[in-house]
Amino acid sequence: MPLLYVTDLAYPARGRRYCDEDVFLTSRLREHFDLALCHPLDAQRLMPAFDAVIVRNSGPVIHYQEAYDSFRDAALAAGTRVYNPLTGRGDMAGKQYLLDLTASGHPVIPTVDDPADLSLLPPSASYAVKPKQGADSIGLSFTPRPDCAPGEFLIQPRVDFAYEVSFYFVDDAFQYALHAPDPSRRWELTPYEPTGADLDFARAFVDWNTLDHGIQRVDACRAPSGELLLVELEDLNPYLSLDLVPPETRDAFVASLVRSLRAFGA
Repeated sequence: MPLLYVTDLAYPARGRRYCDEDVFLTSRLREHFDLALCHPLDAQRLMPAFDAVIVRNSGPVIHYQEAYDSFRDAALAAGTRVYNPLTGRGDMAGKQYLLDLTASGHPVIPTVDDPADLSLLPPSASYAVKPKQGADSIGLSFTPRPDCAPGEFLIQPRVDFAYEVSFYFVDDAFQYALHAPDPSRRWELTPYEPTGADLDFARAFVDWNTLDHGIQRVDACRAPSGELLLVELEDLNPYLSLDLVPPETRDAFVASLVRSLRAFGA
């Protein structure tokens, strides 16, 4: 199955090296697939020559939104296989899911998109305000009195959490978890051994997303009460921090990804 692997090897990710991860992954995937790399701006033009497209570390699509929307529309119209599939309900579809999950009572950082609805949130001395179509903390600010345009920004109470933790899945299979012991250093991650309750929490959001195939990262924070709260459900091009896990974990992840891609292309 010829694969078009979409990545921006030059994207300057803060605290991470996207290029190293994609060089590693493509070096392993080419053992199993015919593979070519391309920049996200070239994906639409090149994809007809391939059986499937895998979107990986291509940077936040807000930097090339028009081209991404055109690629997505063309892939859907042509029935092109895109991995992750374009049916994701998490970040792939924007941040509306945080509002929907809040309204349905899921364990998520409470979120509204209108300053008039602050009374629906737990009282807080400060609120996080970020663009609804943002990514990678772009446009994030903190204020005691949110005063933003209704419907355009997400508003959340600033949570004094103990740490952040990320759970990584291929399809519905858990692979590994990493956490940031220091909340002020989000990308200084170390391996994390999840409890059964932790995995139940993460799996609930993977199940909610209903993707048959794909890589997902469930980001959460440990609230002062001890419970986990969802921060983000990344289902478009989640960075995997594979350089921070043991070699045997990387090997197991690659094996899971190969199985998933083969099933996806069958």
